[in-house]
Amino acid sequence: QVYLLESGGGLVQAGQSLTLSCAASGRSFNTHALGWFRQVPGKGRTFVGTIGMYGAPTYYADSVKGRFTITRDDTLNRFSLQMTDLKPEDTATYYCAARRASTPGVRSELFDYWGRGTQVTVSS
Repeated sequence: QVYLLESGGGLVQAGQSLTLSCAASGRSFNTHALGWFRQVPGKGRTFVGTIGMYGAPTYYADSVKGRFTITRDDTLNRFSLQMTDLKPEDTATYYCAARRASTPGVRSELFDYWGRGTQVTVSS
């Protein structure tokens, strides 16, 4: 079992940066691939980015590629989503997730554990 807790959400202006963190507890965190998804009201969760065991490979949604970066620190049982050049369309609730596999995934149904989410609001 892996428990996840996001932090770092908030209100920022367009063009600014924000870093989300996800703290994990439980066994074998370092053998799990990790991911970030986001959701706006009335829609399903959409893929943001994912990172494999040992920190590679990483994949990103086209809408965030070049602006968002996922990193992981297995010594601290923590991984992060660094977001730069934020846009109003990035406004959403962001969820971190972990899957019982070493390879990253881009579909939410591949992930086994989820955080509760943190709100990011980008004003124009």
